Amino acid sequence: MIRAHFENKLKQLHSEIIDMGRYVESAINNSIKAFKENDLALCRTIIDGDVAVDDMEKKIESDCLWLIAREQPIASDLRKITTALKIITDMERIGDHASDIAEIVLRIADKNIFSDSIHVGQMAAAAIGMVHDALNAYVNYDIALANAMEERDDIVDEFFNTIKRELADVFRTQPDHMDNAIDYLLIAKYLERIGDHAVNICEWVKFSQTGEHKKTQVF
Repeated sequence: MIRAHFENKLKQLHSEIIDMGRYVESAINNSIKAFKENDLALCRTIIDGDVAVDDMEKKIESDCLWLIAREQPIASDLRKITTALKIITDMERIGDHASDIAEIVLRIADKNIFSDSIHVGQMAAAAIGMVHDALNAYVNYDIALANAMEERDDIVDEFFNTIKRELADVFRTQPDHMDNAIDYLLIAKYLERIGDHAVNICEWVKFSQTGEHKKTQVF
């Protein structure tokens, strides 16, 4: 009976994390949509919604600590709870980056000369796909999907390098657009960081099953 109660608590925790993940995934999608369409109302919605992400993180963190303190979980369960504590930090940061992008779009408003950039669209699609699959790896404890994430992150990094090279030409030849180019570079950097957080989530997914984190056996 006690074990059944604990299992239900773990399932509830799992569900809360999935909900948080879907929320931040939607925030990223919307931030790129706002960038492409110069949708300032959507930007404000994303920024206001970041408070909800923070609240979700606090609630899940509290639930994790309660489980540790009250239920004295065995090693395999403790790995799952530790994984939850770790990945909500990465998901909160992903939500922050979505909000950061929205704030830039608000700031540049109708001066967004890079909104139709092919490479930022491709980079965003790759980064958002990583977050989506990182969440699926967590939902299904899919180690194979988690293992594929680092190679996909290399693709996002290469898009970032391509954008940096493009903007170097803008800095040299179009100094009047330098401020706009810097904002565009910041958006690309946030997308690059989102990819990194997706990799981090997958590292903790692997830990939840193996007890090993980044080739170091923890427990």
